[in-house]
Amino acid sequence: MAMKRLHNVTFKNRIILIFLISSLAPFVCLGLISFYTIDSIIDNKVESALQSNLKQDIMTLENTLNNLNHVSQQLAYGGGTNRLIEQLDTATQPYERLRLNNEIRSELNNITFSNPNIGLLMYYDPDAKTYEFENFGIRGDFAPSKLPLMAEYPEITYFGPHLSYNGSINQYVFSIMRQVNLPDRNLYLYIESGRNALTSLFAPQNRKEGSRRLLLLDNDGRIAFSESQEAFAEQAMFPNPGPDSRSGTAGGYFWNKEVSNQGWSLVSVVPENEINQERNRWLAQMLGIFLLFVILAVFVAWLLWKMVYRPLDKFHREIKTLTQSDAPEQEELTRIPEFDYLLYQTRSMKRKIWALYEEIEIKEKRRADLEVEKLLYQINPHFLMNTLDTVHWLALMNGQKEIDKLVLSLNKLLYYNLGKMGETSTIGDEIEALKEYLQLQQIRYDFQFDVDIDVDENSLVLPSPRFLLQPMVENALYHGVSDDGYIYVGIALQEDGLLITIQDNGAGMSPEMIEQLLDEDTEDRHKVGMGIGMKYVKRILRASYGEEAKLSIRSEVGKGTVVTLRLPVSSEPNIPKTIRDQDSEPSD
Repeated sequence: MAMKRLHNVTFKNRIILIFLISSLAPFVCLGLISFYTIDSIIDNKVESALQSNLKQDIMTLENTLNNLNHVSQQLAYGGGTNRLIEQLDTATQPYERLRLNNEIRSELNNITFSNPNIGLLMYYDPDAKTYEFENFGIRGDFAPSKLPLMAEYPEITYFGPHLSYNGSINQYVFSIMRQVNLPDRNLYLYIESGRNALTSLFAPQNRKEGSRRLLLLDNDGRIAFSESQEAFAEQAMFPNPGPDSRSGTAGGYFWNKEVSNQGWSLVSVVPENEINQERNRWLAQMLGIFLLFVILAVFVAWLLWKMVYRPLDKFHREIKTLTQSDAPEQEELTRIPEFDYLLYQTRSMKRKIWALYEEIEIKEKRRADLEVEKLLYQINPHFLMNTLDTVHWLALMNGQKEIDKLVLSLNKLLYYNLGKMGETSTIGDEIEALKEYLQLQQIRYDFQFDVDIDVDENSLVLPSPRFLLQPMVENALYHGVSDDGYIYVGIALQEDGLLITIQDNGAGMSPEMIEQLLDEDTEDRHKVGMGIGMKYVKRILRASYGEEAKLSIRSEVGKGTVVTLRLPVSSEPNIPKTIRDQDSEPSD
């Protein structure tokens, strides 16, 4: 039933339906996949952005703390400052104490000047709760126990963001305390980060993401510093589901965490409702695009139907008239280049079909005549050879030896040239046939001529096209040789092929005649005598060897002609099957 209903759907409706399905299906599938993966997409987007910013923030913070740590190591374990402090503790003379005090301050100032990220620096005595050698004025009472603890180790303690004790600035800084290596005194080195060292890090108004806030966790996961006190209070434990978790949600916030090399952590938090706003905005945009896409798809489908239906109607009319030879030829176009080209091809095809019909009728009429000619062609050579064989026996019975010799040579020559036309022969067979031909010509012509045949014995078994040497020798004999004539036939096997040379001492040829003989484009009616033989030689060479065989003619008027033929010997000549199948063995 469904298939029957589908067959009743019009072409217009099918085009619109198929176009809508093909256009909207990918969009709908993409929308459904996006709908179910939107949380993951946005979370990944937010997480990657926050994680990238967080990595940059923790790198900045680690560089600052590492710089503080480096300076503290230099001062706590360096021999110069510690030695001066030991001398100051044992000095009794006021002048000496003043000198040592100035040297210590000078060295501390040099270190501070060479490290612009270093702020307040001083020594602190926890037993006496006093400080000394400060490089800036101190604000209020210095109380390390009130500072936000970030990480604590046996020799060094890291403090989180707090208001600087430097009386000249009013900024949040990080600080460390390290015990000084002194044998007779309990003394600590206190160092703060420099002015504006962390302004971009703990200044929300300077961030591109205005809603992002930072939390600083100590080694135990306790919040040492918070920019969002309403959701994450300081000194409270951060709601971390696991020590290896790097992101999650807590208290209506989406958070990301990065752990430092010292064990403390930096956390960025973003309100979830801000992320949901982006998700809802994306869904609204997708819905609007989908509706616009549907409207556009329907319009394009209708336009496509209009563009296709009219040209198809013209094609229908052309096909209907395809079998009508007397139908008038249409010239109407569709005004669409592609369809107009197809119409032109269809009309051209129609004309060619009817032309082929006429040509086939003519060829069919000729076919019967060709069959008769073919039959006669196959019978006549056999009839001629059988007749010559009868003459041979009659001459032999009547004692006519010259006639017997002539008829026998002619019969052998015809048997070779016509009996197996098209089949591959050998150089030895060609030489034997050539000798029979020359014997006939010596009886036929009334002038004397000599023929010298020089053949390499290794070449006698090489394959060769049939009836190759005779046309070239015949042309030399007929057109070049007279009384006391001389013809040389040389066949030599060389490394690059088989070299065949036909040379005579006849009248020779002009360069124009040689060019005409070797020209492939010269019409047959202009070729007589030698041209006919050379035409056959060139055709059989092309059919047998392609471009591998080389034919050349060298001649000089009054001095004779040299025809050189070079054949490849790597493979048997490729005699076309259409030639091989035309002949059969003669019967007696």
